[in-house]
Amino acid sequence: MNHRVVITGLGAVTPIGNTVEEFFENVKSGVCGIDFITHFDTEDYAVKLAAVVRDFDPMLYMDFKEAKRMDRFS
Repeated sequence: MNHRVVITGLGAVTPIGNTVEEFFENVKSGVCGIDFITHFDTEDYAVKLAAVVRDFDPMLYMDFKEAKRMDRFS
């Protein structure tokens, strides 16, 4: 049985790169995307680490109204 697959595009928004190229280079280099949480005070929490996407501008991909409704996590 033959199955056809069509790849229509690639994308990546990750803690180690916001483009496919940047992500792939960082994977090959062994870059770790886990770091201390700096977005809020973690003193009262047991968890201090997270894999945060940095330097991502949602306005490059959607309008302001749509971006405003989005969460910082998925």
